[in-house]
Amino acid sequence: MTLKSILLSTIAGVAFTISAPLSASAQDCERGTLDALYCDVDGDLIADIPTDPAKLTDPDTLIFAYTPVEDPAVYKEAWDDFLTHLNKVTGKKSVFFPVQSNAAQIEAMRSGRLHIAGFNTGSNPLAVNCAGFRPFTIMASEDGSFGYEMEIITYPGSGIEKVEDIKGKVLAFTAETSNSGFKAPSALLKADYGMVAGTDFEPAFSGKHDNSILGVANKDYPAAAIANSVMGRMIERDVIKAEQIKSIYKSQTFPTTGYGVAHNLTPELQEKIKQAFFTFEWEGSSLKSEFEKSGEGQFLEMTYKDFWEVVRKIDTANGVEYTCG
Repeated sequence: MTLKSILLSTIAGVAFTISAPLSASAQDCERGTLDALYCDVDGDLIADIPTDPAKLTDPDTLIFAYTPVEDPAVYKEAWDDFLTHLNKVTGKKSVFFPVQSNAAQIEAMRSGRLHIAGFNTGSNPLAVNCAGFRPFTIMASEDGSFGYEMEIITYPGSGIEKVEDIKGKVLAFTAETSNSGFKAPSALLKADYGMVAGTDFEPAFSGKHDNSILGVANKDYPAAAIANSVMGRMIERDVIKAEQIKSIYKSQTFPTTGYGVAHNLTPELQEKIKQAFFTFEWEGSSLKSEFEKSGEGQFLEMTYKDFWEVVRKIDTANGVEYTCG
C-alpha cells in the first residue's frame, strides 16, 4: 500500500490519493466525505466505531506515532512518561513509532499498523477521511489557550522586508499535507497578494518544519512558511538563535496537532486511551519538559467538526480533494 501526495497545482487543485488494498468492502451507510470503508451515521464528520464485533480490534501492543514535524528522536524521549501512563491505564504495552513522513503515518493507520497518533494540523482531514482517524484532544496551555500561527520567515539581510518581496525568489514549504507549511500560506498568498507558486515565486519543499527553519537560519532558503510553535521550541533548545530569523507575516491562530485513535479499536479500549490522555500528570514529566517550550501544559478535549472548520475551509479554498483508494 502506498500513499501518494500529488501536487496538481500549487493553489487550485491539490489531490492526495491513497492507493491501497482495502481491508473491508465498502459499506452501505451515511459517510459524508469519508472513504467507503467508514460510516458517519451521527454526522460528526469522523468515522463511527464499527457495530460489528468482527470489525473491532483489541491489540496487546498499542502503536503510537507523533507527527514528524521535527527529528523523531527528540520526541521518542519526550513521550516516554506519557506512554508509561498509557500502559498503566490500558493494561497494555505501548510502543513509540518514529514515522518519517505524514504519508507514512496516514498509511500506517489506514492499514491497521497504527493505533494512536498525533497528526499535524493539515494532515488531520486526510487522516480522518482516508484512515479512519478519530481525533479527540489537542495540547493547550495551562490557561486553556491553544494553537499556533503560520509565519513567513526570512533572515536578516536577505533583501526581503515584506511579503511582496518574495516575488521572483524561492519560498520553502514543508509538505503538501501541512497546514502552515503549505495550505494556509498558499491560500493567503493567492487571496491577499495575488501571488502563485511557479509564476510569482519558486516553491521548494523541505519535508519538515525544522528543515525549513534551519534552511532559513543557515541562508539556504531566502524565505519559508512555517509553524511558529516548532520555531519556538527550536529556539528554546538552542538549535537556532532568534536573531537568525526575521518574521514578515503572522497568521490567525490555528489548532495544533490533533491526537486520537483508529476507529476500529474496541469502544472500551478507546475510552481507556482517552482516560490516559485526560488523567496524565504533566508536572515533572518528560512531555512537559519538551512542550512547555511552546507554552503547552495539558490535553484539552475537542471535536474535529468544530476545531478543524478553519482548516477544512482552507482546503476548500486551495481546491484540495482527497481520494482514498
